[in-house]
Amino acid sequence: MLGSLSSKIHDEERQGEAYQPGVAGKKEFRKKFYIESYGCQMNFSDSEIVASILNENGFGATANYTEADLVLLNTCSIREKAEQTVRNRLHIFRQVKVSRPGMLIGVLGCMAERLKEKFLEEEKLVDLVVGPDAYRTLPGLVEEAESGQKAVNVLLSRDETYADISPVRLDSNGVTAFVSIMRGCNNMCSFCVVPFTRGRERSRDAGSIVRECIDLFERGYREVTLLGQNVDSYYWMDETAGQVVTFALLLEKVALIDPLLRVRFSTSHPKDITDEVLLTMQRYENICRYIHLPVQSGSTRILQLMNRTYTREWYRAKVDRILSVLPDCGLSTDIITGFCTETEEDHQDTMSLMQYARYDMSYMFFYSERPGTLAARRYADDVPEEVKKRRLDEVVRLQNRLSLEKNKEDVGKTFVVLIEGDSKKSAADWRGRSTQNKVIVFPKTGSTRQKGDYVPVKIEDCTGATLLGRIVE
Repeated sequence: MLGSLSSKIHDEERQGEAYQPGVAGKKEFRKKFYIESYGCQMNFSDSEIVASILNENGFGATANYTEADLVLLNTCSIREKAEQTVRNRLHIFRQVKVSRPGMLIGVLGCMAERLKEKFLEEEKLVDLVVGPDAYRTLPGLVEEAESGQKAVNVLLSRDETYADISPVRLDSNGVTAFVSIMRGCNNMCSFCVVPFTRGRERSRDAGSIVRECIDLFERGYREVTLLGQNVDSYYWMDETAGQVVTFALLLEKVALIDPLLRVRFSTSHPKDITDEVLLTMQRYENICRYIHLPVQSGSTRILQLMNRTYTREWYRAKVDRILSVLPDCGLSTDIITGFCTETEEDHQDTMSLMQYARYDMSYMFFYSERPGTLAARRYADDVPEEVKKRRLDEVVRLQNRLSLEKNKEDVGKTFVVLIEGDSKKSAADWRGRSTQNKVIVFPKTGSTRQKGDYVPVKIEDCTGATLLGRIVE
């Protein structure tokens, strides 16, 4: 759920969203596909890759699964709720298939390996299962499934980055886009299933990343978010130039495309974000002053059990360093309550660290044990659910207060806002974000500005989640 500014309780998975027919809808296709995505922004980015592969093989997008020849769910394994949601959706699709026996149903992404036998054989809910490194084989798997076979490819890769595939941005606002720069993760956080579902870390060719960003800018996009499980560990050896491209250098290369192209990134692991990155952000005004810095817990003891490789004191020092280099930087985080053996003292450590960092926004969850993780193998999930939820409620209420306090401090200030489109509540208002990633809503009245323009907006009021202002010329 990257980029959201709500401080309400978030599920770790995003709610399913289906692609709307867009650019690809202008071509004639012999068959139609429907894709619904869950989880982190990486999954949504992957769905754009899948859409491109399917377009090249005669499938066009539809927003109506009842007319689709191929229905796909791109899945998330982070929380148990996501799995139940996906299973419920698959039952709905199977009902449609009764009247349309030629329709194929497939599961993509992070659930593929762990649940392939259940979905294919035990429950007979799907016709094909495809892991996140096997999307190039999707056309062949569809042919297998059409012949009546159960088609499966969940093999992980050490080098697949899909660098040569131009994503089809079917549900884009035409202003902002996500650009994947790496895949997989080498961090073995004990609560996390990602290293097992997405494989080892590998970085994408820097040249292909820059070319994709140039293409987006030339097509009218004005903001890119460089996306990875841990962007700060990006590493690419440019053999031609004899140069190692670090994340800081990649940031600079993208920032230099044009001053009108805003650059964001997500997500950073606290142990890997460097002074080189911070100083690059400081040098280029179009690199946004916003860092998502997941802490997970404010207790050093719990951080050690989580295998986060830093202490409470180290994390505080990192926050201090960020704000010393970038005093106006917005900060957000991830927090898990009720991890194995967490005590009230541990919980209070988290609350006090939140107050120290004064996050603008947090993604907040109670711990959900995932099969196959290090925590599931090593530790008892021994905090009662009612305690987890009570602690989560306390964290949420604290974050709501912090978010409102931080937003009130912005009243009276003027920010340069990139107009992303209409406000969700009224077509009479524009919606955009500041460089600190705060949502700003302001009236269209008296202005000829359009979506994709930069405008100065003076903040006059706020809620805990949104700044309210007016254009000042």
